[in-house]
Amino acid sequence: MATNTKREIVIIGGGIIGSCSAYYLTRHPSYDPALHKITLLEASEIAGGASGKAGGLLALWAYPSAIVPLSFKLHADLAKEHNGKDAWGYREVNCGQLIAKGRPAQDKKGAAGTSLQKRDSAAVGKLRAAGIPSDLDWLAPDSLRGYESMSDPGETAQVHPYLFTTSIAKLAEEKGVNIVLGKVTNIGQDSDQVQSVTYTDKVSGESHTIPATDVIVSAGPWTRKVFPPAPISATRAHSVVIRPTRPVSAYTLFTNIELPSASNPKRSTVVAPEIYARPDETVYACGDGDHLVPLPETSADIEVDQSRCEDIINSVGSISDELKSGEVTKRQACYLPNVARGGGPLIGHAGVKGLYLASGHTCWGIQNAPGTGKLISEFVFEGGAKSAKIASLDPRNFL
Repeated sequence: MATNTKREIVIIGGGIIGSCSAYYLTRHPSYDPALHKITLLEASEIAGGASGKAGGLLALWAYPSAIVPLSFKLHADLAKEHNGKDAWGYREVNCGQLIAKGRPAQDKKGAAGTSLQKRDSAAVGKLRAAGIPSDLDWLAPDSLRGYESMSDPGETAQVHPYLFTTSIAKLAEEKGVNIVLGKVTNIGQDSDQVQSVTYTDKVSGESHTIPATDVIVSAGPWTRKVFPPAPISATRAHSVVIRPTRPVSAYTLFTNIELPSASNPKRSTVVAPEIYARPDETVYACGDGDHLVPLPETSADIEVDQSRCEDIINSVGSISDELKSGEVTKRQACYLPNVARGGGPLIGHAGVKGLYLASGHTCWGIQNAPGTGKLISEFVFEGGAKSAKIASLDPRNFL
């Protein structure tokens, strides 16, 4: 594939997939800033959607298996090359499934303002007796029913998603990528070949059309708004960030919590929040998704349901005084992109010459972004994927 000719490459979407695509395009051996112009178009702000509000979990046991090993390794490589430990909180973590019985919501034990100390030896003994790792001492021993590790050492890690996305976008920008805030309104085609991209500038409100030889659609849940044939749907997800009353150990927990009813102690419900301790001494927690509110025009227009956030706060607080008494620093929502007919993500040629899809990553967008970005750079400069076998992810199978 000829690479010594002028190319106008346009990336639609400034989340982690678009940012990683920009990064790896500028790192491809064939990239020449004198010949290749790369523009990244983002409707609201870099990492404004799920890429800034996700949990940031990385795992060798994630899916799809076609790209997970590549992407997991690239995360480690990026962290090593760019000091990801300090720049975006990259670190290995423990990961496990936790079964617990939460305390009633009216239980005021560990109320706000209380100074909570580390568990005493008797409490730690209860943890061990229940098969709970002793350094999970920020969970209430009497609430815990069981724990099972989900991975071996070196198989699970994490990043701070907002810091990771903005850092990668900045690194791409330093290599020549032009980041423009504007909402895409049309992808121009002529004889099954992309020709241009039209967008409305976020600041001026003016419409602009720029030439394009290659277009990467990485708009996450908004993919169908710029490329209607894409079978991408959207699921809303809420999350909170809590600063606990003391630093907690490095765990990512998939929970199953039985919560007694405040009005009827004989009745209970089961909730399954995910809990991620972060190296910045905060804890991220998220709940179930919903489809109650349609996808808004941009990530800046997302509605946050405060009651759903409160449910998450109450559920994780029911098994931890440190979280129950902690400071809630963020209540937020985002939309996750799903492939409507199952499978995915969709990575590669989209049936029109010069048009590529990189979308539908569900909850594993942060995990699989580096691998996706590297593969997209290979599609653009080499005509196909080289670093992984991804025939099962070919968008043309789903369009």
